[in-house]
Amino acid sequence: METTAVLQKTKWKIDPMHSEVQFKVKHLLISTLTGSFKTFNGEVTTQSDDFENAKIEFSIEANSLTSNLEIRDKQLKGAEFFDVENHPFITFRSTTFLKSKRGGYILSGTLTIKGISKEIRAIVDFGGFNKDSRGNAKAGFELTATISRRDFGINYNKLTAGGDQEVSEDVLLQANIQVAKEQE
Repeated sequence: METTAVLQKTKWKIDPMHSEVQFKVKHLLISTLTGSFKTFNGEVTTQSDDFENAKIEFSIEANSLTSNLEIRDKQLKGAEFFDVENHPFITFRSTTFLKSKRGGYILSGTLTIKGISKEIRAIVDFGGFNKDSRGNAKAGFELTATISRRDFGINYNKLTAGGDQEVSEDVLLQANIQVAKEQE
């Protein structure tokens, strides 16, 4: 008689006190504007403490956006950009999380901004495992991905006096994420 092994699932929650989510975009094609989101949560489900093939779900409160300038934040939260009144959440759900040849991971999944869902791919560096002062298991990751803002309906298109776009189309997403293993 053949027996089937049941793999134990492990759940990890994002530790928002030790994580950050940012975006970077060129302004006037000469300098970089950095913004961040202050309120987000997520969960990682693995078959073991190895994260390969993990399932990742992540949600950001769009209204938690800050770029350290109130007038710009108001514009970014408006209909021209994130339209937070009609689209209060930005979400991500993984499809694959595979080890890369260079030692980290390649993360693929569906990102939804302004109600528009697109497949994206990110490079993820694994920082390793450790335990905090209370003995809680933690793991750390640094994620980078580049998306086109137009793919997500962010079509802001003012031009400079020279005819260039005021805001670049490409947006760099960066996240430094620490996850905590749920207690059994």
